[in-house]
Amino acid sequence: MKILIKKGRLIDPLQGLDMIGDLLIEEGKILGFERNIEISEKMEIIFAENLWVLPGLIDIHVHLRDPGEEWKEDISSGTLAALYGGVLRLACMPNTKPPNDSPEITAYIIKKAKEKGWIKVLPVACITKNQEGRELTEFGRLKLSGAVALSDDGRWVQNSEVMKRALRYAKNFDLPIISHCEDHTLTEGGQVNEGKMSAKLGLKEIPASAEVIAVIRDIQLAKDTQHPVHLAHLSTKEVLPFLRWAKEEGIPFTAETCPHYFTLTEEEVEDYNTLAKVNPPLRTREDVEAIKLALKEGLIEVISSDHAPHSELEKNVEFELASFGIIGLQTLLPLSLELVREGILSPLKLAEYLILNPSRVLKIEPPSFKKGAPAEVILVSPEEKYLLTEEIIKSKSKNTPFLNKELKGRVKKVILDNQIYDLS
Repeated sequence: MKILIKKGRLIDPLQGLDMIGDLLIEEGKILGFERNIEISEKMEIIFAENLWVLPGLIDIHVHLRDPGEEWKEDISSGTLAALYGGVLRLACMPNTKPPNDSPEITAYIIKKAKEKGWIKVLPVACITKNQEGRELTEFGRLKLSGAVALSDDGRWVQNSEVMKRALRYAKNFDLPIISHCEDHTLTEGGQVNEGKMSAKLGLKEIPASAEVIAVIRDIQLAKDTQHPVHLAHLSTKEVLPFLRWAKEEGIPFTAETCPHYFTLTEEEVEDYNTLAKVNPPLRTREDVEAIKLALKEGLIEVISSDHAPHSELEKNVEFELASFGIIGLQTLLPLSLELVREGILSPLKLAEYLILNPSRVLKIEPPSFKKGAPAEVILVSPEEKYLLTEEIIKSKSKNTPFLNKELKGRVKKVILDNQIYDLS
């Protein structure tokens, strides 16, 4: 079957493409794009006026909670939420129960994703056994079993000598290292950003310095080992001078942030709103504007969701007992589109941050509109307004501060493996 997408705004960061035109797909492969492709009788036509047509997004930072906490999320529900968010590949973090620190668990995730998943799942395995920060996992066996990267996400590898060995060892296997940038000796028991809200609510603070210290150390170790480190979910203005220095020095690193860090401030936790309790915490308006500047400047070049599902039982409790984290697979794109509306990123640059750069971090071939590439295509209505209701959310968990709020930008259709999903 041939599928012809007519008169959409074709955006492909791999090719630097941003044009109004037609895209032709046959049997799950891209045949090509032109300003105008003639319609024939044997084509299924999708008219895409006023829609953006993009390769599928890649979310580099997702918690699927499978194995071990499937009541919050599982591979089926998480990948369905991803599909509705336009994310057609995701990297799942290893802090499951048990943690993904063995080839057997990596293989389980891949097998279940093939059987139950809606999109492609790329497992991230642990840097250290049981995420305890002491003994390295077997990087080579993990890669052979299908792991695409290594991280102790949720925990920083506190021991610098262990982290340095991890970077050197990972270099032998060409495996990316993703670091959860947080010095836990400064954040133990912390609940919210250090500042006005921690004082007002009487909650133990999480200082920005915990993130800064972790970033500085990891950048320096990347310099020492000449193996890249990927700095996850950056949230504070205080790290930017060090990122700028690292760029100038040519140190191999990449950095990501998440939409909530350039959209929301610490004011969201007013009245002890546990839906806004996230780690690292929401910070100040100055931090929000600085993160936007870092995206514009290219100091941060990846946007991920840090999708972290929790059940109502874990959120509808006293603030200090509530779990950290918010879901984000279906809000990743609409919230990121605000960067285009504000003139911070062009549509093509945003696509680079959501598609091309995540693929480069993971060292995988990015989806594109190149002839012969697998068809991984999303059609987006960038200006469509709607309320994010529980019915719209496909995750098992509904823990988001954007619940019942208006969003702008919605995925309308997905074409994947020669199948058309109508999501409107």
